[in-house]
Amino acid sequence: MSGGGAHGRAGPTGLVVVDKPGAMTSHDVVARARRALGTRKVGHAGTLDPMATGVLVLGVGRATRLLGHLLATEKTYVATARLGVSTTTDDAEGEVTGATPAGQLAEHDIRSALARFVGDIEQVPTDVSAIKVDGRRAYERVRAGEEVELPARPVTVHEIEVHDVRSVADFTDVDFSVRCSSGTYVRALARDLGAALGVGGHLIALRRTAVGAFGLDVAVTLEDLAERGKEALVPIAAAARDTFDSRDLDDALAADVRFGRQLRIDLPDGIPVAVFAPDGEFLALYERKSQGVAAAVAVFV
Repeated sequence: MSGGGAHGRAGPTGLVVVDKPGAMTSHDVVARARRALGTRKVGHAGTLDPMATGVLVLGVGRATRLLGHLLATEKTYVATARLGVSTTTDDAEGEVTGATPAGQLAEHDIRSALARFVGDIEQVPTDVSAIKVDGRRAYERVRAGEEVELPARPVTVHEIEVHDVRSVADFTDVDFSVRCSSGTYVRALARDLGAALGVGGHLIALRRTAVGAFGLDVAVTLEDLAERGKEALVPIAAAARDTFDSRDLDDALAADVRFGRQLRIDLPDGIPVAVFAPDGEFLALYERKSQGVAAAVAVFV
C-alpha cells in the first residue's frame, strides 16, 4: 500500500498551508490545527510574529520531519516600514526608543538606501528574535530585562521592490516586497533602512506571501481548516515533489531505500532530492555523498 497520501499509516500525514491571521502566535495556529485534524503531531516551519499574517506551513504526522528542510527555502513578504520612529522590537508592538522627523525624505533617497540591502549581506537579527543565546531565546532574555547583543550573520536578499512611498505627518511609510533567504528578518530591514537614512525605522505591517513553493494561492484560513479537516492536507508525496528536486527509482533502488542503504545514483551537489518508488510513494530525501553515491538524510517509510 502506498504511504504517499494525506492519510498515513498512523493518522493524517501531509502539509497544511495556513493563511495566519494577525494577533495570533504561530503556536496558537498549531493548537487550532491539532483540534481540526484530531492529532497532536503538528508542527510549523518558520515562525510568524503575532503582528504578521500570511503563509505558515504546518507539517502533520510524518510530514513534520519535512519541516526542517522547508526552513531552508526562500520566502517572500510584503511589508510596510515607517521611517522616523525606532522601537524596542523593530516593529509596531515595541516601545518607542527614538523619533526623528522623516516626512521630508526624498523618495529617490529611500529607494537608493533600500537597494543597498539587496544581495549577500550581514544582518544583525532583531533583539526579540527566537535565536538562542546560551540556551535561552533572545526574546526571553530581553523581556527579562537583559541586554542582548546578537552577532551579524549572513543572509541573502534576492530582490526588493518598492511599491509606494508616502508622507504621514512627520513619518514616511514605505510599502515594499522582498524575496529573501530563510533567516532574514524583515523587521531588521526596516530598522536598518531607518538607520541608513538617519531617522530610525520600524515595521508596521508584514504579510508572508510564500514559503518556497507554497504561496497564498494554496493557503487555507483557520475557518476553512476547521470545516475541511484532513481534506485540507497537501499529501506528503505532492508536498515533496513541489518542494524538492525529485528522482523516480526502480524497484531495486526503492528496496535499498527501505533498508536505509546508500544509493548508486548521481545527484546534484548540496541539495536534498526527494526519491520516489515506481508507484509514486515518497520514500526519502537523499543527498549526494560523492560522485555516483547518495546517502539518506531523512527516510519516510
